[in-house]
Amino acid sequence: MTTTIDQARIRALAERSVQLITELQHPDGAYPASPTFSAYQGYSWYRDGAFIADGMSAAGAVESASRFFDWCQRMLEQRRAQIADIARAEAEGRPLPDDAMLPTRFTLDGSEGDDEWWDFQTDGYGTWVWAVVAHARRHSLGLERWAEGIRLSVDYLIATGHRACFDWWEEHVEHVHVSTLGCVIAGLESAADSGVLDAAQREAARAAAATARERIATEGVREGHLTKWIGSAEVDGSLAAIIAPMGTVDASSPLGLTSISAIEQQLCVGEGVHRFRADTFYGGGQWPLLSCFLGLAHVAAGNRERARQLLDWAVSTATDTGELPEQVGEHLLAPERRAEWIERWGPVATPLLWSHAMVVRLAVELDLVQPATPSTLTEVSS
Repeated sequence: MTTTIDQARIRALAERSVQLITELQHPDGAYPASPTFSAYQGYSWYRDGAFIADGMSAAGAVESASRFFDWCQRMLEQRRAQIADIARAEAEGRPLPDDAMLPTRFTLDGSEGDDEWWDFQTDGYGTWVWAVVAHARRHSLGLERWAEGIRLSVDYLIATGHRACFDWWEEHVEHVHVSTLGCVIAGLESAADSGVLDAAQREAARAAAATARERIATEGVREGHLTKWIGSAEVDGSLAAIIAPMGTVDASSPLGLTSISAIEQQLCVGEGVHRFRADTFYGGGQWPLLSCFLGLAHVAAGNRERARQLLDWAVSTATDTGELPEQVGEHLLAPERRAEWIERWGPVATPLLWSHAMVVRLAVELDLVQPATPSTLTEVSS
């Protein structure tokens, strides 16, 4: 059991995290995944960025989050014709190949970059829609500012959200991943409730979300818990996110509670959460951001004590300079594989902005940090 972290230390790291994220945000609004890690440097992901923006929004950094959502919308508007082609081909029963889909990450200034990547991932496009709708509701903002991006995302998700694609971890393109379906559902349902869709698109979004929900219920559950992908019996740490903060699965339902328990049993050692049992990336360490997602799921299920333990562990992984890593090398699942990744990409990504945002998000949820209070969180202009 990890040592309880003093609340003042949590507040200090939360403040440091908001400042770091704001200072590193690109003038155009994109959040870099990590400012120094070789494979991530110069790129922003829809998925990671949307969760970063959600953490910033929850912390009261309203303008920072809004600027990221502006950037998301611009990326979509610039690819309007591509989205139309994808949607048309799907409707005509001639779906385009994976390499014709939208990328999962962009350079900070909005290009697609020259580096090869595992690009076809639909979860981020659902996640940003869920996050921007939540942001607007949280701060009583008008959604018309992002209406066109939401509508374009709905067209894209209806056309592609059912397809096999790479998962959160850029792996297993041959599978339909349950956490991906959960993100797609969250985006489509948020869009349908947003008031910015016309009647036809709203009903199409609801229908696509209902189909995805039925698929999870019939093919994405084993022994009462969510599974890593359709047909699997394993779990994945990303599944906690579709319980909370996304709320695709009710945390207090039998499915939510059993899924939380399965993640605890299969992927937790102490308070550190692994991605999945067969993970070999940097030896398969424990991810602070996944501990925070699991903590948020526990809060939603009513177990704040366990959530605090998970937060304390995540905070404890910060360096002496207040930087949070992507993963830590405790309880490695495949220690013999760690060296090859260090040789390929260098040390583990530190800081990872997504880790910082999830610590902030859970700290706010546990009322350990008060949003937009000058003595706790300070938004620094970029």
